[in-house]
Amino acid sequence: MCSIFDQGPPPPCPTSFNMAAHVLRHADRLADKEALRILSSESTESWTFGALKSAILGTGTGLLRSGLTPGDRVLMRLGNTVEFPISYLACIAVGLIPVPTSSQLTEAEVTKMVETLSPAAILHDPEVATTSKPQPNTLTTQTLLEFHTLPAADFAFGDPNRPAYIIYTSGTSGIPRAVEHAHRAIWARQMMFEGWYDLHEDDRLLHAGAFNWTFTLGTGLMDPWTKGATALIPAPNTAPQDLPHRLRESHATLFAAAPGVYRKILATCDNPALPDLRHGLCAGEKLSETLRTQWNAATGTKLFEAFGMSECSTFLSASPAHPAPKGTLGRPQTGRKIAILDSTGPVPHDTPGTIAVHKSDPGLMLGYLNAPEETAARFQGDWFLTGDLGQMDDDGHVTYLGRADDMMNAGGFRVSPLEVEAALLPFPEISSIAVTDVEVKADTHIIAAFYTSDHDLVEDALKAFAETHLARYKQPRLYQRLPALPTNANGKLNRRALRELFKAST
Repeated sequence: MCSIFDQGPPPPCPTSFNMAAHVLRHADRLADKEALRILSSESTESWTFGALKSAILGTGTGLLRSGLTPGDRVLMRLGNTVEFPISYLACIAVGLIPVPTSSQLTEAEVTKMVETLSPAAILHDPEVATTSKPQPNTLTTQTLLEFHTLPAADFAFGDPNRPAYIIYTSGTSGIPRAVEHAHRAIWARQMMFEGWYDLHEDDRLLHAGAFNWTFTLGTGLMDPWTKGATALIPAPNTAPQDLPHRLRESHATLFAAAPGVYRKILATCDNPALPDLRHGLCAGEKLSETLRTQWNAATGTKLFEAFGMSECSTFLSASPAHPAPKGTLGRPQTGRKIAILDSTGPVPHDTPGTIAVHKSDPGLMLGYLNAPEETAARFQGDWFLTGDLGQMDDDGHVTYLGRADDMMNAGGFRVSPLEVEAALLPFPEISSIAVTDVEVKADTHIIAAFYTSDHDLVEDALKAFAETHLARYKQPRLYQRLPALPTNANGKLNRRALRELFKAST
């Protein structure tokens, strides 16, 4: 059998559609219900669905009055405040194309984006870096706040395939790429409601991320609002050890975070008991079986993982209705068509290959901005190649094997760094570990393990442990302690930086 899992087509998206209108479809019916609560020990900020919709459509009016016209690109240089999702949805509501970006970007990085995007306006928080080059239309947060009370704009309905927003991804090359998405992208996210979240209108979903992170925008805000549920966001600079208290006091029923947040909670919190929580949701990096087991033992709740990317959000996941077998990500959500490919097409079950998404998926990007050749290179026939490796069993469950460019070659054998990391992480006193191949001399590469710990560990003991858990060709030849593992701006492990650190130390 070939590794293709077809969960049937999703319901067709309406021919006249607006992404923001879809997100706010319950706002009139639930006008007095709490849509958003910002959790803080000092004060609490709360928004009803009615107030949220009014601020969004008022901001839409203000943006149009400032001289913007539908189709214009709007670069968002805003901080971790509610103004971020309000402005984002306001742009989409009136047909503008917002470009949300991380507040951590430097002036030089923003300047490069501006050169590519040619935005018609920049929404700017004075505390966030932006380009130093003069721009024709810069709107400050104070101006955006004043827009809230303006008369409501009308939703701009149209073809669901027209551009709605642009996000940036680091890509395998390390060079940020602008990914253009259509209004229909939000329609595809409904497949997560049962396939990952088990999301209901009476849920209270707490997302640990900042407002200006795309993971938070989707999972933490737009998806709960689309369902009519309440979104809960911790105030800026909330420490991981404070999150269990925020979850308890807000009566959160769902919790979403990257695996690293769950790990920090377990390491720093004495009382992680969460009586209202049904389960947790993970994405952003691979969830280890060790962490999954530890969280369940400490809280009595389960973690359900999802896998996706900037080009297609999440499409593989586990859920309460379909838990993932040990070691797997889960299976394609209902409405998805996923395959595992090699250069000739779908591979047999339980055979490694590239994870691919069918081009008919409504959540798939329109393409990379101004890069048709690069966009075309990501397709193989009817399939979008994710660049991630995996293998699929007979029931559609996918085991993740890492990025294609992260795969190591040891004596002719291809080795996934994730497999080696999972085997070594249980070693006593290792806090975290990352594995990659490093060049020790010209054309000679070995597998190296970089770990964090309170002290240097005995290398012979590490090697003996590896010998009992890994085939010889998978065992690291070198172990090195680091004060911290390098990560990129999204908090994901940066293996390229590991190789550079090793090169610099030799």
